[in-house]
Amino acid sequence: MTQRASELPGEQRAGAPGRGLTAAEVAERISRGEVNDVPVRSSRSLAEIVRANVLTRFNLIIGVLWVIMLAVAPIQDSLFGFVIIANTGIGIVQEWRAKKTLDSLAVIGEARPVVRRDGAAAEIHTSEIVLGDLVELGPGDKVVVDGTVAEADGLEVDESLLTGEADPVLKKAGDTVMSGSFVVAGGGAFTATKVGREAYAAQLAEEASRFTLVRSELRSGISTILKYITWMMVPTATALVISQLVVKDNNVKDSVARTVGGIVPMIPEGLVLLTSVAFAIGVVRLGRKQCLVQELPAIEGLARVDVVYLDKTGTLTEGGMDVTELRALGGSEEPYLRRVLGALGASEPRPNASLQAIIDACPAPADGGWTTTGTLPFSSARKYSGAAFTEDGGVSSAWLLGAPDVLLSEDDPALAEVGHLNEQGLRVLLLARARGELDAPDAAEGAEPAALVVLEQRLRPDAGRTLAYFGEQRVATKVISGDNAVSVGAVAAKLGMEGAEHPLDARRMPKDTDEMATAMEQNAVFGRVTPQQKREMVAALQSRGHTVAMTGDGVNDVLALKDADIGVSMGSGSEATRAVAQIVLLNNSFATLPSVVAEGRRVIGNITRVATLFLTKTVYSVLLAVLVVCFQVEYPFLPRHLTLLSTLTIGVPAFFLALAPNKERAQPHFVRRVMRYAIPSGVIAAAATFVMYLIARHHYSGTGALDAETSAATLTLFLVSMWVLAIIARPYTWWRVCLVAAMGLAFLVVLAVPWLQDFFALKLVGSRMPWTAVGVAVVASVVLEYAWRLVGRRFGG
Repeated sequence: MTQRASELPGEQRAGAPGRGLTAAEVAERISRGEVNDVPVRSSRSLAEIVRANVLTRFNLIIGVLWVIMLAVAPIQDSLFGFVIIANTGIGIVQEWRAKKTLDSLAVIGEARPVVRRDGAAAEIHTSEIVLGDLVELGPGDKVVVDGTVAEADGLEVDESLLTGEADPVLKKAGDTVMSGSFVVAGGGAFTATKVGREAYAAQLAEEASRFTLVRSELRSGISTILKYITWMMVPTATALVISQLVVKDNNVKDSVARTVGGIVPMIPEGLVLLTSVAFAIGVVRLGRKQCLVQELPAIEGLARVDVVYLDKTGTLTEGGMDVTELRALGGSEEPYLRRVLGALGASEPRPNASLQAIIDACPAPADGGWTTTGTLPFSSARKYSGAAFTEDGGVSSAWLLGAPDVLLSEDDPALAEVGHLNEQGLRVLLLARARGELDAPDAAEGAEPAALVVLEQRLRPDAGRTLAYFGEQRVATKVISGDNAVSVGAVAAKLGMEGAEHPLDARRMPKDTDEMATAMEQNAVFGRVTPQQKREMVAALQSRGHTVAMTGDGVNDVLALKDADIGVSMGSGSEATRAVAQIVLLNNSFATLPSVVAEGRRVIGNITRVATLFLTKTVYSVLLAVLVVCFQVEYPFLPRHLTLLSTLTIGVPAFFLALAPNKERAQPHFVRRVMRYAIPSGVIAAAATFVMYLIARHHYSGTGALDAETSAATLTLFLVSMWVLAIIARPYTWWRVCLVAAMGLAFLVVLAVPWLQDFFALKLVGSRMPWTAVGVAVVASVVLEYAWRLVGRRFGG
């Protein structure tokens, strides 16, 4: 049982202050079960996968009908049951593969907190934290269990994931920190007071990384379609049963078989399966590229994106930087300035990329000599950090390091020099001597500039190609950064980004949402953007109907990542960004994004295509049943006939079409787009088939007449369905043509091979009716082609 640290006896609490627990204390807590061992589920369990794929409404209906058919008809009329078993098995296997991919990737991307034990700091798994552990915190770290602050050095914590409040909260020793929050500035350590299932993080982590197929327009659209189909199917099937068993005085077994033959094709069971399989295969494909999809609908969401926000640092540029020049100001001497920079680097236990470059260029002297008396951690809001020292001779000094345009007055001549460097794509930091106390609100006022530190950022070699890809796909890219706007524009220009020559300083951005949206649409590069502004920029474009994706790797990106339609984090980014992002690029490659977009477009575009096939079958099945009831005739098909037609015109081709490449951007209104084609296609197919059936009934008589009528109607339905398939397979490629041709050839083989004729009860009698069936199908196909073109012109495709 888990206990609060405050309730533990004194001798069981953490060892010496600041040293953390001893190895013996850790072992004792593990033996008592006071460990943070909550399993983080990145996917459904195998039992849940099997249950979700097997226990469906339509599997129940088909299962009952299958049992009936096994009892009253030959095995060939029960083939639909075996097909469902095979389909369900495929769904389970594919989702199981996706589960294993997600599980393995989740382990790679999980948080690695630093704990102090026996006075030494070490990274451990989140599940290894025990009650009373002293957990260290730095900028970007996520608080993984609940606790009480033991040490604080300017520690600012963002609790927006818990409270919704965006402003950071300053934490002091004795304050409570909640799991799910994260550090935005400063550092410190806290003592774990709640671990395991008592910690709020356990609920957050389990919910955030769960394999899900919900909150998706595609999934909800299919659910809506299935709901309407159920409503149509129940009365239609009931009327058909009465018609075939009561009104028609036929052989009972044959009537039952034809009744089931009319009900089974109404169910588009393969559509649900194919959607799950397509999503699951998408997860596996992206997993091979080290892309962790934390929420499955993110694949679909990114396919709908028309604007991508890119954070410059870590996205367009690599994390590392190099100091290229140190320019002294105000007569300062370079050796002394290097000593100051070395001391500043040594005072920060968790340097960011800029400070790390300075540490590499200006290492602190081995003999020490300077004593740090105070520090001011870097904050995205203020744009600078600082430290106070007692120098070799006992002289006290305080220094600030940060953005020149923040630390300098607007009329300072050094800003012109900074602007010239920024235009070359270089990053510039100002080293200035502070006049007042570091923690004063106006610490930067009156600071004396001492030097310009010129840094060169390393461009990602693949960033240019990725920007070009988005341009080709008509996806607008917007670079937003906290850096100087001119510098950001120069970096974007080096990558060939359109609009980079006109960067906009976000401090001059309008506050009004509508005006901000206009500015966002007209410009491509934005500098000096605050974390709150990033959030407002996302909201501004969303207010104009744009679907926005946000990429980032720093703590200052978290708010925007949360609010964007799709959040994309780098694997090397802060734990906070990885926690809120739907997609994590574990290989830290921005070039992976086109693969994610392409995968989403493939899934959505192809499912929209094949959904039309499935629902065309549903529409013509329902209409045929209604016509049979209205005209009081035998249902023209046995289950084996429709199993054959479904396999050749829907099942096999749909599987290949669903996995084919597709670069079309996903369009909204899935249900409307599918039904506007499925309804006319189904109506035309049903009308042509029933007309041919009535013609054949008038022509044939005597023994075997019903079989001949069924064969003629089957030929008509197959040819019309093949034309629907041929339309959906466009634009043609060699493999699509081969696919359609192979399905037609397979049907010809059935008609030509005697034992297959007998197996499927298909035998064309004479030549007049078969050719009439072909003629009716040709007329129907012409009408079908006209109907599709009319719908395309009327509704825009």
